[in-house]
Amino acid sequence: MAKTIKLGRRATAKAEARVAVGYDKLKSYPLTEAIELTKKLANVKFDSSIEVHFNIGIDPRKGDQQIRAALTLPHGTGKKVKICAFVTPENEKACKEAGADIVGGEELIEEILKTEKTDFQVAVAEPAIMRHLAKIAKILGTRGLMPSPKNETVTANPAQAVAELKKGKISFKNDDTANVHILIGKASFESQQLAENFSAVLDSVRKAKPAAAKGTYIKSCTITSAMGPGVKVSL
Repeated sequence: MAKTIKLGRRATAKAEARVAVGYDKLKSYPLTEAIELTKKLANVKFDSSIEVHFNIGIDPRKGDQQIRAALTLPHGTGKKVKICAFVTPENEKACKEAGADIVGGEELIEEILKTEKTDFQVAVAEPAIMRHLAKIAKILGTRGLMPSPKNETVTANPAQAVAELKKGKISFKNDDTANVHILIGKASFESQQLAENFSAVLDSVRKAKPAAAKGTYIKSCTITSAMGPGVKVSL
């Protein structure tokens, strides 16, 4: 019984906070206003992530309507990314200097095959090492870590790829429900920084429109903080 009362009070407090800042879940707001509302509603004890969610007019079951792209956010994501570089010995030093957290080739691949441990968020590889990655493709693939030419993580210049990722380069793709979810920063960012990151993302999503997609392409757009409500954006 006590737990139920506590949850009720928390829900009531959140509802009151939303009313206090003028939030209406049915209303679509101009970008600047939507960002300000999202920041005010990010009332958690940590620096909340800010994401933008697009509902896209595609058929996610069709291969010619898939969306996948990469871009570098003007102000980064505010999130530290741990990068693993699968490279040949001659490229190891350059990747380490570029900021890669884990660097290696065949020995590293064998270690992951044995332990199944992947203590990193993004993997970069040069083409020459890809045939060796086949050994751990299932491990990496199920965790969304497999390098791919489509998101520019398979490259002849892995050090440059590492440097760009450290500066805020991200990749995105649609999910099975035709939605695209993209991190654009933290609640601690200045509103202008979030707006510029959002604009870069919106431009990239529009450029990624599949030729086979018909009708309205971007059906809706929402900005939200972690554990916060979605704020609709008028485009």
